[in-house]
Amino acid sequence: MYVFDATPLIYLATVDRLGMLTEFEDDRLVPERVYDEVVTVGLDAGHADARRVERAVEDDVLTVATVERTEPFERLAANDSLSEADAAVLALAAARDGTGVMDEQYGRDVAAAEGIETRGTAYLVLRSLKRGAITAEAARETIDAMVDAGWYCAPDLYAKLLRRIEDFA
Repeated sequence: MYVFDATPLIYLATVDRLGMLTEFEDDRLVPERVYDEVVTVGLDAGHADARRVERAVEDDVLTVATVERTEPFERLAANDSLSEADAAVLALAAARDGTGVMDEQYGRDVAAAEGIETRGTAYLVLRSLKRGAITAEAARETIDAMVDAGWYCAPDLYAKLLRRIEDFA
């Protein structure tokens, strides 16, 4: 099961690639706090990506999940460097033995300390490529479009991603 933070949803929606998530047989959950941050706030601000995420939920590509205020959630939420949405992603991933999907390094470091598996947006693109859901060309276009839209990707990671994509070509 995958539990999504805002950044992967926003950038996959921005480049109109949320549909590739249907190839993932695992549950694809979005904590309510993340949904509110991406969709409710995003629609109010007029962001097209917010409507795409909303449609992905309507089409059962993604499922909105409630995160109980358990001790692990409260402990994570008490960390001033994590948003409540980040805490919700990690708490839900821990509670359901899932994988948190987030790009922010600090959140991933906290997850590692808590024993919670994480992956990033690039992983989703590479996994879709590996499973044949998208072509190498589409994977490259997706990464480039996300970078053009403002997704941060360190130069060394970008080069590594391109090599991995070429390995599948």
